[in-house]
Amino acid sequence: MDDGFDLDSRLDGPLGRKAADALAPLGLETVGDLLRHYPRRYVDRGRLTEIAGLVAGEHVTVVAQVARAELRDMRNRRGKMLKAVIRDEKGGELDATFFNGWKLQGFIKQGVVGVFSGKVGVFNNRLQLTHPQFEEIEESDSLRPFLSVYPANAKVTSQAIARSVRQVLDQIDDPTDPLPESLREREKLSDLGRALRRIHVPETEADLFAARHRLVWDEALGVQLALALRREAAVARPAPVCPRRDDGLLAAFDANLPFPLTEGQQEVGEQVAADLAREHPMNRLVQGDVGAGKTIVALRAILQAVDAGTQAAMLAPTEVLAAQHARSLRAMLGPLGSSGELGAAENATAVTLLTGSMGAKAKRQALLDAQSGAAGIVVGTHALIQDTVGFAELGLVVVDEQHRFGVEQRDALRARGEKAPHMLVMTATPIPRTVAMTVYGDLAVSELKGLPKGRSPVATTVVPLAEHPSWIERVWQRIREEVEAGHQCYVVCPRVGGAEKEGAEKEGADKEDAEEPPPDDDGGEERRAPLAVLDIAPLIEEKLAGLRVGILHGKLPPEEKDTVMRAFERAELDVLVATTVIEVGVDVPNATGIVLLDADRFGLSQLHQLRGRVGRGSAPGLCLLVTDMPAATAARERLDAIAGTTDGFELARLDLELRREGDVLGSSQSGSRSGLKLLSLLRHGEVIEKAQVYARHLVAEDPGLAGHPRLRDLVAETLGDEERAAYLDKS
Repeated sequence: MDDGFDLDSRLDGPLGRKAADALAPLGLETVGDLLRHYPRRYVDRGRLTEIAGLVAGEHVTVVAQVARAELRDMRNRRGKMLKAVIRDEKGGELDATFFNGWKLQGFIKQGVVGVFSGKVGVFNNRLQLTHPQFEEIEESDSLRPFLSVYPANAKVTSQAIARSVRQVLDQIDDPTDPLPESLREREKLSDLGRALRRIHVPETEADLFAARHRLVWDEALGVQLALALRREAAVARPAPVCPRRDDGLLAAFDANLPFPLTEGQQEVGEQVAADLAREHPMNRLVQGDVGAGKTIVALRAILQAVDAGTQAAMLAPTEVLAAQHARSLRAMLGPLGSSGELGAAENATAVTLLTGSMGAKAKRQALLDAQSGAAGIVVGTHALIQDTVGFAELGLVVVDEQHRFGVEQRDALRARGEKAPHMLVMTATPIPRTVAMTVYGDLAVSELKGLPKGRSPVATTVVPLAEHPSWIERVWQRIREEVEAGHQCYVVCPRVGGAEKEGAEKEGADKEDAEEPPPDDDGGEERRAPLAVLDIAPLIEEKLAGLRVGILHGKLPPEEKDTVMRAFERAELDVLVATTVIEVGVDVPNATGIVLLDADRFGLSQLHQLRGRVGRGSAPGLCLLVTDMPAATAARERLDAIAGTTDGFELARLDLELRREGDVLGSSQSGSRSGLKLLSLLRHGEVIEKAQVYARHLVAEDPGLAGHPRLRDLVAETLGDEERAAYLDKS
């Protein structure tokens, strides 16, 4: 570049130290950072409403000059408001009133030109905007067809950012384009330099569309290249070949199954079996709705690995779930899973449980069983990832509920031993196709469809306490009716509670707090704290006097958690008051009712998971969503959605619409600042699919992208420094 500035240059070069320091708090330190700080909206001067034509009640955006402005005392409360009269270029005048006026008097003053956006109201027979959004613009900007409005803060205005962007654009030549020319021509994409200029200073709508389309491609390709590099790294080491045997544990297990496999279980089972028989490591995600029978698919894969003389590890997100899995596997295997015990089958294997809070003696024995190979199946929590845990030969890793584990945790197990273990990832949280391609694109994806015979329907009802506070008594009555019919129930709260601080609760081994639901934007007064198990348990015991009530949460000692869960499984308890520690994997067929208190505090997928704890036997299930949120709020819309369908894939689509997409995309990352700003999983599915094809082809032709340094830079720009380590440095 002529001036020596490129996208990697520090901003103090083209802008000077003072202006660069002002932008630093926004994370804008290089030319590339600033040019990738895209406008959050545009004011199209061709579509602005003239003040003379305004109508009360409509939302408008006007460009106008402040004709006069003055501070006035507020009539009914303390403080001052700023009253201004604004005038557009056609001479139309409009009042604008701002609260906390003393904060704005330095900005909104006579002669200032700005963009004013808000709802038109009427006061003293004059039209006015009450506390409208305001962005100051320079007179030179007022001649542009589009005005760019940037994400800003109290110290750095949108106008200051716009000025800095134009200053940088005037001093640099177009950057070297990372996208191959053949790809740009085939997809009719503008070059990077033009796109960066037109995203900031568009002349026409066509300019803006072309710029956005090109920059969306950068983000989509950056993510898909990262995933293709991960896929390449994952198969770099050979895996143990685990062919299916006709005379092994799997064959014996299948012969003794008391029920037929569903069509979905057979289809996915064949895909997994074929992967295990290859030398390339399997990396497969199996997603199925709640109750689709993923455990059977996983166990059959485990037995195929054990038949080949290797070990299998199952990683669960909580100790309660790990213990449940260990018991379930032993129960399903029977004599085939009790090696070393009286009555074991001749070729039996052993199932060992390993968790972080086990006693020293039990943990020592579990570690020995894993290291020696005495245990063919090792079930555990994050404890399995620790360096102190060794395996004789690890052939398969099953990760349950993938969304609870990050990239690094998967890699920690994958790195064990001379050979790479096969990886089977399971989730009962259905994932829309574009999310799977973007978040789990390094994995082959299988969908497990259909439910095993014997699953019963679950009726879901919203209990709206805002309109009908007395209905809570009917909730307790319904629990009694279920218990009197010989069944059991759950009551779930969002938090543990008690005397401990909220921060201390979050330090627990089990991450059981309710997932953050999408922002409701419902307004109103600040809400009370979410209901907590330890705080509300005495009230529940009072309301359900005469019933056997147990309490379960992640802060209990492991032995106590196990004791409570076993008592509930044996029907020694009628009602289990719990946190979301029961969200996944807990399987008690006799449990038919679940009450979710403060149901609006949970996200859609979590509500669906919790509902899946009932209806697992022959009796129909009941799910009551108790909320004090009023009708017509976003929170109630979410609850109405869960009550309206039991289709997890449809709920996953709705969840994506309601949730901030950045949170979804961020779930695959390690937490550092991401470069994904324009990519939408809802709107850009076609681009994501094409980018995946290109990325796989590019990495296949140039492993590690050694010959495409700008594409490697694109991956780093898109995902951030920590992700660069996770993806590029392992390629």
